Amino acid sequence: MAKYNLIGRQKEIEELERLYSSNKSEFLAIYGRRRVGKSYLIDEVYGEKMAFSAVGVYFKKEERSDLRCRQEQLAHFYESLLQYGMSVETPMPNSWREAFRLLRQLLENCGKRRKVVFLDELPWLAGPQSSELIAELGFFWNSWACKQRNIILVVCGSATSWMLDNVIREYGGLYSRLTMKMQLHPFTLGECEQYYKDRDFHFSRYEIALAYMALGGIPYYMDLLRNDRTLAENIDQIFFKNPQIKQEFEDVYVGLFSSSEKYVDIVVELGKHKYGMTRKEISDAVHTTSGGGLSTMLDNLQQSGIITTYPRLGGKRKVMVYQLVDFFSLFYLNYMHKHKTPTTGWGALQRSPQFFAWAGLTFEILVSQHIRQLQNALRIGTVTGMYNWRGMTDDGDGSQIDLVIEWHGERTDYLCEIKFSENVFAINADYKQALLDKISAFRESAQHIKSHSILLVMVTTMGVKRNVHSGCVNLEVTLDSLFD
Repeated sequence: MAKYNLIGRQKEIEELERLYSSNKSEFLAIYGRRRVGKSYLIDEVYGEKMAFSAVGVYFKKEERSDLRCRQEQLAHFYESLLQYGMSVETPMPNSWREAFRLLRQLLENCGKRRKVVFLDELPWLAGPQSSELIAELGFFWNSWACKQRNIILVVCGSATSWMLDNVIREYGGLYSRLTMKMQLHPFTLGECEQYYKDRDFHFSRYEIALAYMALGGIPYYMDLLRNDRTLAENIDQIFFKNPQIKQEFEDVYVGLFSSSEKYVDIVVELGKHKYGMTRKEISDAVHTTSGGGLSTMLDNLQQSGIITTYPRLGGKRKVMVYQLVDFFSLFYLNYMHKHKTPTTGWGALQRSPQFFAWAGLTFEILVSQHIRQLQNALRIGTVTGMYNWRGMTDDGDGSQIDLVIEWHGERTDYLCEIKFSENVFAINADYKQALLDKISAFRESAQHIKSHSILLVMVTTMGVKRNVHSGCVNLEVTLDSLFD
């Protein structure tokens, strides 16, 4: 494999190289959260092989008239054609049909070599009335590009819902034309560690986890950190001393969705409920009907990796819950939304109750986003079920289990208690009793298959201290295992 200036992304690199080495034309759609590194990946792997590249330009809502947007996007497309060698005497196209005809002429003059055509931020390029560009893109591919055997057409977009609706699931000219779709995810903890080492940071794994809980595994945000500052100084500089950070929060949603205000309202409400909300609770909070419009927005947020949905069991019926899991948004809403910016620095905040409430929640989310690593640490095979459980103890108190993993192959239910701690976590008599009460409540619940055994798992940052109360824990998983 060729050497690229990339951390991780090995699977994606292999797929991109395979496409380039094939003996036919290929059509790739790549999508994912804003700032996750989609354009950088394509530029790094295909940069020298580009025969043409154009990028859509974002227009604010008040500037987004159909005619102006279309004219500006065509003008930028025309400038890209000139940049890649089209004659300056060629007049600017006044329609997407004409633009793709000029692109075909440009590519025909490039000889028989394999040619990469990269259309970046396709949702912005298409504009408010996207049907024209999509139709002409489909015609360009179906009538010519797919027959050349040497074209790699790559379309990219941060607006995940738009990419899914207009390209990946489109039932017109692009129906079943994609040869590959690629969703780019944030870095894992292990990839973040590699990223920091490559840039001469000497963070501990605890600090890498804290950075992940604030920034997520988003390369753009990670690149803002400087190795001549402590992690606390970096967080101060990025979040608390940067007036542009509020705009970045809004841009995440503007870049993903056309009616971003409605999406932000949903995200803000979810940010107030750490264990998530039901559809009805969201509908009531944002004053909208629990119908198709809300379903579409929730689906779009989920497809973009901003929220997740999971079953909450333990009550009279299974309830589907929507939870905010975008780390950057969680940090922003917890510390900065509506002028909550703290006057003390991040270092001082790490001793506050607010910090431990935030860290406890985000560590649970971090674990849930590293399920493969957790399964490997527990030596679990194919998982049958995974859910959050709420029930009642014998004395009538509410009881919650952070994560239940069912492994029918071994007839075992793993009850995972997830705890964030700066140091080794010590179990005292009261906490031990609370754990035993949870096990008892779950054992008597409808979710527990009576023939299954139960194993109590403590998932912690630094491990569990051995004492007279720790024997109730059957298995331990520490932060280190999540880096594997």
